[in-house]
Amino acid sequence: MGVEGKRKTRRGKRGGESKRKENDNANGSNKEHHDKQQDDDVVMNEATTGEYIPPPMESKDPLFYYDTNAPQDEESQDPLDKISPASYGLVNPDLQKYLKSCEGMLDDQAFESAEDRDIFINNVYSEMKNFELQLTTDHECSRILEKLFRISSNYQIRRFFSLTKEDTTRLVVHRFSSHTIQTLLLLSAIALGSEMRDETADDFTEAAANEEDDAPQAIRTKLPTFEELILSLTNALTDQWSYMMANEYASHILRVLLLVLAGKPIEDQKNPKSAIKSKRSAKYMEDRNAAPISHRVLGETRPVPESFGRALDELLSTVGNAMSDYSARSSTNSVVGSPVLQLMLELQAPKPNFEQPGALLDKCLMGLITDGGASKPNARRNAYIEMMLEDVVGSHFLQTVARTVSSSLFQIFYQQFVAGKIRRLAFHPIANFVVQSVFSCAKNKQQLDTMVKEAGPMFGDLLFKNRPGVVRALIDSSVRLQAGYKEIIRAIYSGLDANTREERIELINLLAFLIKYPDFVSADYNTLPFKIQGSLIIQSILQLPGDGQDPILESFFGQDPARMYSWCKDPSGSRIIETILASMQIPTRTKRMVREQFSGHYADLALDRCGSHIVDAAWKTADIAFKESIVLELLQKETQLQDSQLGRIMLRNCGAEHYKRRADQWRERERGLERKKHMFKDILGDKLVLNENKAPASEPASENPQTKAPTKKNKRKTNETDEIDALFKKTNKRVVSIDLNRQNTQATAAADTEAVHKQGAEKDKSLDAVMDAIAGTKRKSKKKNKDKSTDEPPTSKKSKKAKEEQRKQRRAFTS
Repeated sequence: MGVEGKRKTRRGKRGGESKRKENDNANGSNKEHHDKQQDDDVVMNEATTGEYIPPPMESKDPLFYYDTNAPQDEESQDPLDKISPASYGLVNPDLQKYLKSCEGMLDDQAFESAEDRDIFINNVYSEMKNFELQLTTDHECSRILEKLFRISSNYQIRRFFSLTKEDTTRLVVHRFSSHTIQTLLLLSAIALGSEMRDETADDFTEAAANEEDDAPQAIRTKLPTFEELILSLTNALTDQWSYMMANEYASHILRVLLLVLAGKPIEDQKNPKSAIKSKRSAKYMEDRNAAPISHRVLGETRPVPESFGRALDELLSTVGNAMSDYSARSSTNSVVGSPVLQLMLELQAPKPNFEQPGALLDKCLMGLITDGGASKPNARRNAYIEMMLEDVVGSHFLQTVARTVSSSLFQIFYQQFVAGKIRRLAFHPIANFVVQSVFSCAKNKQQLDTMVKEAGPMFGDLLFKNRPGVVRALIDSSVRLQAGYKEIIRAIYSGLDANTREERIELINLLAFLIKYPDFVSADYNTLPFKIQGSLIIQSILQLPGDGQDPILESFFGQDPARMYSWCKDPSGSRIIETILASMQIPTRTKRMVREQFSGHYADLALDRCGSHIVDAAWKTADIAFKESIVLELLQKETQLQDSQLGRIMLRNCGAEHYKRRADQWRERERGLERKKHMFKDILGDKLVLNENKAPASEPASENPQTKAPTKKNKRKTNETDEIDALFKKTNKRVVSIDLNRQNTQATAAADTEAVHKQGAEKDKSLDAVMDAIAGTKRKSKKKNKDKSTDEPPTSKKSKKAKEEQRKQRRAFTS
């Protein structure tokens, strides 16, 4: 029985498996029949309407799926087969070893002279001749080349850049050579200014100096200019632009190229978000002693040739027309392509065709401009943009859209995708940044009033649920538009539970510590920590016009001065007081009251890392009398200040050493600076040039900083007088030495006397010539500047005769 039972069990198991297989086959055939029926329906719909209609979705189907029947764009295919990265084989080990040995010299740059450096660079270029492109594709050698380019001449950079023209696209998509191309492009942007001013050396002359070439100058090939090289790179990349945008090694070159063509700042030190290199790449280069290129020209707007403007317009137009809707939408959410797309939209924003139907922006927004906004809602577009609002990459793209679009399109975007959803979006970890950008980019007062009306009731939740940036964005927009600040202040009062006048006097404390009034009353003041966002909100309110900043100022003067003094030594609190002293909207009388509140503490503040900024801000806005009181306070603790680096800097900025020696000259100098400040007040506002405000660390007692630069006439007279005085000093020294020699020996005295007599005779001739020249210049100046009368008193003639007699006496004395 047991054996039969086992057999029966095995048979039953096998029978169950076969039965399940039959059911699966039946279900599979039904599914195939269902799919075939859907395909037939799709074909029938396409045949009848001529347009593609997606198949209906069932409740069990996933939200996102790949529709194999949908038409595919050529650009949506995987384009890796289009362009293969450059490959020139392995680098010669001997050459690689030589370049690695040269890397230490490139890092230290311990050359004895510029000539030694030029010889070293020329030798390196001669060693790697005919292997330049091969070296760019090597991991170590490409990094060494970047270091070499930074100390190379413009001719050497142009020569190397011109070698990449034949294989530009393959080098751009290469992992290592792309960074070499980027370095060449940045250095070309720096050298472009001197090329536009015709300051570059002659190609043939520099080639003969840098190269050992047997070819005569008559048959040398002239190198292309930097302008021609950049335009050639632009033409080479335009045809493959969509593919380059999606390539992780080429996209950063596209961004640099766009900025170079537009003349925009490439590396803005004040804005870390503008960096081209990622943090990972910058850290990698820093670890290998290869800091990024930081040049003053790259951080500011640069003049560019007119051909760059035409090339940029043509590039944006060609790429925008050639890019399909699918490619544009896929680039908005691409980690690699989205930054390039955002930069293209920023550069295209001033153009008249930026918001036309079918333009690049319209493709990215899925036809929002073409459909006319709210009149034709689109469910697919709404779902697409709502997905972008909560996407890490797509949210950055929408922030760029909010900054660049016009008021009408901004209104359509706000009404469809933000209005009525602020509470949900503002508390989303990603979408709240889009809300902040939308609030800070309000185009007119009506839009700002609508935003404040909807977001004002939730200020309390925004401030205390880690979303104060949304409130600050509205305040910044109010500062820019000069409107809506009264409603914002009322909403802030309501959110902080400060309803009465006694409660509102603590507004500056409530915002600085981001705490509601009931909690503030029951808390220990000394244990409350400053909040950075609260400090930033106060600083934004202080930029409001008129009565918008009065609530903060009334709260400030209603506090205990000892508390406000403690704020001066806190990083966040000192920023608030510094903003009060530096704000253009706050009247001078109010600033004077703030400065006087800290009188007697400026020496202690000068020794503090944060308080020293308060002293600087008070000094820039103070009058001469108050500046003198600050200097006196600093001099009372001069010993302590001299022992501190911050104190020494403060003493130098205030000119304390100069004040100690010559107080009158110090006051005159400060009055001169005040006159300059009032003269250029319309241009510079309350800003002072720091170089003029700083006195030298060790100033000689005889030096007068208020002395004006002499004119040509005065300068000539001064120089002549100095020469005469020096000449008489030398003769007096010789006379003293002669007297001493006469006392020692009679023989040497006679010889010395004869020598001095000859020298004195020669000097007398030169002295006469100098005196005659001085007299001639005086007569000429009198003829030009004064009208001489016929009955002139003879005092001037007598003085001349007296000078002649004195001169004869000097000659007799020296002889």
